[in-house]
Amino acid sequence: MTIGNLELKGNIFLAPMAGVTDLPFRLLCKEQGASLVYTEMVSAKALHYNDKETCGLLETHPDERPVAVQIFGSEPEIMAEAAEKLSHREEFALIDINMGCPAPKIVKNFEGSALMRNPELVRKIVREVVRASKKPVTVKIRKGWTESEVNAVKIALICEEEGAMAVTVHGRTREQFYSGNTDLNVIKEVKESLTIPVIGNGDIRSPEDAERMVQFTGCDGVMVGRGAQGNPWIFKRINEYYSHGRYDKSIDKIQLLETILRHYALMEEYKGERMALLEMRKHVGWYLHGLPGSAHIRAQIFRITNKEEVIQTLKNYLS
Repeated sequence: MTIGNLELKGNIFLAPMAGVTDLPFRLLCKEQGASLVYTEMVSAKALHYNDKETCGLLETHPDERPVAVQIFGSEPEIMAEAAEKLSHREEFALIDINMGCPAPKIVKNFEGSALMRNPELVRKIVREVVRASKKPVTVKIRKGWTESEVNAVKIALICEEEGAMAVTVHGRTREQFYSGNTDLNVIKEVKESLTIPVIGNGDIRSPEDAERMVQFTGCDGVMVGRGAQGNPWIFKRINEYYSHGRYDKSIDKIQLLETILRHYALMEEYKGERMALLEMRKHVGWYLHGLPGSAHIRAQIFRITNKEEVIQTLKNYLS
């Protein structure tokens, strides 16, 4: 798959997710076959003020390249400034503009998916970011704001007209957040309307889901979000399914434990022991989801304040 001058070895992407797609998790997904990984979304305004915590979100490792960086904001000049700075950093392969985040704290500032309600502002932002960036620019959008304001095709066409090299479409409205089902029809409509690559996003939790989206919509690639939480193997499975028409559905307990421990080690290396202990709680919950008795173990781990005790609890449970 090609996006502008960026040639990728595959078309299965890890979606940007706040609080999830940090460096340790991106490395795990890359090792499992993700073609392109995205940073957590980064505030252009925070970058303007050199916010330390925001700048920390930009840390990468050579083994995860290519990496896409996603920025959000509503001021064209500030967005362009961020894109110009980031595009000079060789570790970033492209700049992605967030127009899909539904979080209240984002949309109340007229950022994220709220931008889809202002097509002319969308045009200005994309135009200025493309003008400033040395790397390909892409945009992530939703179906629309509500079912009565579905405008994904209109917004996607504006992005293409202003120089975006690809568009990702999440097939839900902002009103839906993550409830209900993704609308494959709207992804198909965007694909049929554009000449640049279109990436489908939403409800990809298995290789069959990925194939269904590609077959129905004709999209050029798929982006996996929540389906990768506690399941970095999904990328390997999709690749196997594409290549051989089958994949190994089993994850033995040894492999599961090894992955969790590696995730812990990476988290500790980059964030320190205390933050690793706190942030891994949610990841462990995702890793164990659906296993017998896992709810009790998750509750137990949330109360533990010592890493060694957490690891021993996991070993006992998975043995």
